[in-house]
Amino acid sequence: MSAPHTPSRAPAAVVLPERGPGPVKITLSVNGDERTFHAEPRVSLLDALRERLALTGSKKGCDQGTCGACTVWVDDRRVLACLTLAIACEGHEVTTVEGLAEGGELHAMQSAFIEQDAFQCGFCTPGQIMSAVALLKEGHASDDAEIGEWMSGNICRCAAYPHIRAAIRTVRDGSR
Repeated sequence: MSAPHTPSRAPAAVVLPERGPGPVKITLSVNGDERTFHAEPRVSLLDALRERLALTGSKKGCDQGTCGACTVWVDDRRVLACLTLAIACEGHEVTTVEGLAEGGELHAMQSAFIEQDAFQCGFCTPGQIMSAVALLKEGHASDDAEIGEWMSGNICRCAAYPHIRAAIRTVRDGSR
């Protein structure tokens, strides 16, 4: 004989309305501004930023999540925009490299990258800067080994790593 059924006390799951497969209205908060556009639900955050919102700072490198050129923040956490669906970012704050500068002043890390010549071709630079600012906020910059470990998701094909670490140390140490 089986035990009698006991009703669950867990709240009922919220059922979201189906959206798609065609274009749907998506509203994102990007760099403090609400931006609305139409796109298919399968559009990546990177493609939405670059193609729908004309924010081309984040770069499409590998488009597979291995190079870090597309690094942005969602709710102040680093994400790879090429692997993140734009629609999943609704209700969250997205920050791109364009959103770092305030009042026409470059962010300290942006200035340090320039001063330390922390780029060669510049293609990886936006993702490197976004990760560099985040790792300082996260407290992962005690020495070059730790910086290297926490920046390892961002590849620089020009091998400007010593200069990138120097820029991070400059901001970490308050030299800027």
